[in-house]
Amino acid sequence: MTKKRVAIYTLGCKVNQYESSSLAWLFQERGYQVVDFSSEADVYIINTCTVTHMGDRKSRQLIRRAVRANPQAYIAVTGCYAQVSPGDVTKIPGVDLVIGTRDRASLVDLVDQAVRESSPVNVVSDYTGEDQFEELSVQSVQDRVRAFLKIQDGCNNFCTYCIVPYARGPLRSRQPDKVIEAARHLVAAGYKEIVLTGIRTGTYGRGLEEDITLAGLIQRLLELPGLARLRLSSIEPRDITPELVQVMSGANNFCRHLHVPLQSGSDEILRRMGRKYTVGEYLELVDSLRENMPGLGLTTDVMVGFPGESKECFQQTYNVIKKVGFSGLHIFRYSARRGTPAAGYDRQVAPQLKEKRSRKLIRLGRELAAQFAACHLGKVLKVLVERPVPRGAGALLEGHTDNYINVMFPGQRTLVGQIVPVQGDSLQEATIEGRIIGHRDEGFNSGYVE
Repeated sequence: MTKKRVAIYTLGCKVNQYESSSLAWLFQERGYQVVDFSSEADVYIINTCTVTHMGDRKSRQLIRRAVRANPQAYIAVTGCYAQVSPGDVTKIPGVDLVIGTRDRASLVDLVDQAVRESSPVNVVSDYTGEDQFEELSVQSVQDRVRAFLKIQDGCNNFCTYCIVPYARGPLRSRQPDKVIEAARHLVAAGYKEIVLTGIRTGTYGRGLEEDITLAGLIQRLLELPGLARLRLSSIEPRDITPELVQVMSGANNFCRHLHVPLQSGSDEILRRMGRKYTVGEYLELVDSLRENMPGLGLTTDVMVGFPGESKECFQQTYNVIKKVGFSGLHIFRYSARRGTPAAGYDRQVAPQLKEKRSRKLIRLGRELAAQFAACHLGKVLKVLVERPVPRGAGALLEGHTDNYINVMFPGQRTLVGQIVPVQGDSLQEATIEGRIIGHRDEGFNSGYVE
């Protein structure tokens, strides 16, 4: 009997990536063959994003692309766009199931049921204060390099521009024993790096009976035998506590890289955004982190064109970014989200001005990333090998340091998944090019084989 084929496309954040991997595993367990989204499939799953209008548009485009690829296929739409705009999704010709961001563990049953009944199904429901963390595990192993591990869901920040609290619901945390069990499985399967993900990861522990914080969870994870690297995907400035800094700085296997959203370098704009911190407080946090974590790679999110962002406000943001010297920037143009307070604010910024400011910050971000990488030239770097990259006559390997510098060097693809010592020789934009050194220094991961 031929297996049914399922293809999954993921838009948006690392939480979505984790959840798509979990859904793929659920379908495999039920006898489906997971194929690439570009292949013909019997079932297409589109895991959507709604952070910006662009996310909505891409979600709709992918749904229509799946319908064109196989008009007879079953189309299921999940994720944040489906959660906040189920009515819009069900109007798209060809959609068979809309499920949102809740109860995804039942997705295979819903697909099978809907296929049998040959009728559209919309099971999106609103979040309540009683929602618990939904267990969606990832059991399958593919590249054995870097694994995402979801530990938290939901947000209660309610920043004035953000739709995420409506799409993801209240704060929920995964039981610590479940997190440890999942991490232990990933290490045993050969993963060298685990990335902790969540919607507001720094609130981990909220809602659990056990008295535990993110710092406490990280401390337990760092003690797992064989875990070479532990990384945080993103954390809000207000959620970085002295206890957390102490835990992160005191372990050799915690990655010296943090993604801490700034959003704006103007106190006026931060207030209008509802961000609940000042530029001065953010800068004090940066100083503390760098003092405790030498060599820290610090990346951030910045939004341009928020309502009321004057020329002076934007210049303040530019100056703060330059002062901090981030190692990477994610630049977003403000996109009004229906139902959020900022959508009704006055002094909306023209699209052309948003684009101009975005380009200016992108250029600055590239300069800062190159400067940060350049500081590591001439040093021996620990690089987690992620993939082979064909180039010219020979093959190169590509990977990242623990503080998230991209590194390329000649080597055999058998080194993928290992942590190797690489001498940084030259710089190509923000990528270091180098060579594997001919000896094993003390402290390098034992997975490296000369």
